[in-house]
Amino acid sequence: MPFSPLPNQAIVESMAEQNHSTVTEFVLIGFTDHPNLGVILFLIFLSFYLITLLGNMGMVLLIRLDFHLHTPMYFFLSHLSLLDACYSSIIIPQILVTLIIGRTSVSYNSCATQFFFFTVCAGTECFLLSVMAYDRYVAISSPLLYSSAMTLGTRWGLVAGAYGGGLSGAILRTVCTFTLSFCGPNQINFFFCDLPPLLELSCSDTTTTQILILFFGNFVILANAVVILVSYLFIIRAILHIKSVGGRAKTFSTCASHLTAVMLFFGTLTFMYMCSNSNKSLEEDKVVSVFYTVVIPMLNPFIYSLRNKEVKAAFKKVINRLRVTQEM
Repeated sequence: MPFSPLPNQAIVESMAEQNHSTVTEFVLIGFTDHPNLGVILFLIFLSFYLITLLGNMGMVLLIRLDFHLHTPMYFFLSHLSLLDACYSSIIIPQILVTLIIGRTSVSYNSCATQFFFFTVCAGTECFLLSVMAYDRYVAISSPLLYSSAMTLGTRWGLVAGAYGGGLSGAILRTVCTFTLSFCGPNQINFFFCDLPPLLELSCSDTTTTQILILFFGNFVILANAVVILVSYLFIIRAILHIKSVGGRAKTFSTCASHLTAVMLFFGTLTFMYMCSNSNKSLEEDKVVSVFYTVVIPMLNPFIYSLRNKEVKAAFKKVINRLRVTQEM
């Protein structure tokens, strides 16, 4: 009986097909390196999330309720607070589930969806911070023309541009990332579907994808950073023309909160994405990601309200109204 290689050939083909099968789900490992800290970390992240939601949605509600806060600056701030609440809600619940279970399985489509919406929010916030810097420049350099320059239509146009920039960047990054082949290990050593760990899992050649994503991402970060830098150079020049020292301090104090938020946000983005080709470990990326997805959204309402007399006054009015309502 002649020897037939077909059975062995079929086994080899079957094994090759299994080795190159498409990944249908990812396993988020998260913080399993520290199992003893699971409960403590869960309580910490839960408290951060509740504070973030309360602070940011409270800011949105406060700006909407108080007529004195119906100005361009607070209009943009309300959108910033909304973005912070949204992208924290995209990430932190996933962290909480991972901390409880230890490892969390997410479908391929769910991972792509989380990646897309997170990227939309983060990209939009990047553009919005530059819009807010431009708003401060117009307010300080041309105070008499500020109201006519920042009309409601102009405000909505600038906000729409910020959302459009965030959306276009998210589409590009998501398409480039999830058209890659994922056929090997499906364990993501991270707590959500982010770019660096996903690229490490791909069995495709990611060189072109990384170049395209990094070029666009770096361009967006640098372009917005330049807008903010130029705006603040003009702001500083306008402040220096103010004769009284008290007037200079008061004028600059209106920008201090925004400048703090800018440095925190762009500093972490630069470390996370613009330095992605350096010798950073995923553990370092985890720490930085926690900072800009959990800590910064929680801090922003405090940054914008603690030194802001108008926000404090509006908050006191709302508290007094609630007291009067309860007493009636």
